[in-house]
Amino acid sequence: MSGVLLAAALTIEAAVSNGVSFLLANQSPDGHWSDPQMPALTALPLWALNGAKGVPKEPMKRAAKYVLSTQRPDGGFYVPKPGRGGSGLGNYNTSVCLCALYDSGLAPKAALLKAREYIASSQLSGDDTMAGGFGYDKVSRRRYADLSNTSYALSAMAKTSSLEEFRTGGKRVDIDWEKAIAFVENLMEREGPDAGGAAYNERTPQAGLATNAQGRVHLRAYGSMTYAAVLSMCSARLDKGDPRVRQSFKYLSSNWTVDENPGMGSQGLYYFYDIMARALAASGADSVGGHDWRRELSAKLMSLQKPDGSWSNDNNRFWEADPVLCTSFAMIALELCR
Repeated sequence: MSGVLLAAALTIEAAVSNGVSFLLANQSPDGHWSDPQMPALTALPLWALNGAKGVPKEPMKRAAKYVLSTQRPDGGFYVPKPGRGGSGLGNYNTSVCLCALYDSGLAPKAALLKAREYIASSQLSGDDTMAGGFGYDKVSRRRYADLSNTSYALSAMAKTSSLEEFRTGGKRVDIDWEKAIAFVENLMEREGPDAGGAAYNERTPQAGLATNAQGRVHLRAYGSMTYAAVLSMCSARLDKGDPRVRQSFKYLSSNWTVDENPGMGSQGLYYFYDIMARALAASGADSVGGHDWRRELSAKLMSLQKPDGSWSNDNNRFWEADPVLCTSFAMIALELCR
């Protein structure tokens, strides 16, 4: 390793270490972080700590124990919220918790296998544009799926697929990957300057709508959802040579930046950094449009770290004023950069 690369690696390690200190100082005695009714907000710090060096085991055990305490009889990790039409963002929480617990090695296989069952049973069937996707909840007042929740679900199912070797007394559990990718494709722009870019969903397009030169109204693509599409395709084992993946990379190359979430500005910025790093690491790409993504992303993140070791977003859309959430996202991204 050259002196420059070694220095960069050491700087990343220092930033991650400071992030670890912040997270450990802000963990509740029972093991949770932020909102005890949102297990994902404890699983994300655990996920971040999994990739750090020299973290004491006890705080991680407390975090894993807390997350496991939220598992319901149906296998999902969530806290029921009667009256809101769903079940406490069960699919989102379960997908994040499954990834973090699996990486930690601190959960029984039986609990993880039950979580896989919950996620698989949450996939929407049918033949409309929502089919194949995943929403926030398994039970909802309306039929709903979006690309963010779908990418989390696909990532969790791909990451933990080897667990099915330990399943006894029944057939292996999986999702309909073909329908899942069809859902993702439906949210990708096929023509024009945004070809290959992806949007959140048709019902609540987070970046709004746009009109092309021919007058056709379409979903406005943006950065974090395009990386979510790439991660989803990688989870489904589509490689960089697949034309859909190539087109998404073309969009990302044309819209490359680490200064904002393209198309959304500061909204969801730390989610953008996290999904970017996870998607590009999964794809095996070393660069995007000639940009060394690890070098540029790590430099940007280190420039944003606060003196107490945390990260946070002044724009609170998507809960990003929470420093625990943003610190977890930033640390996971930095760990993939190194």
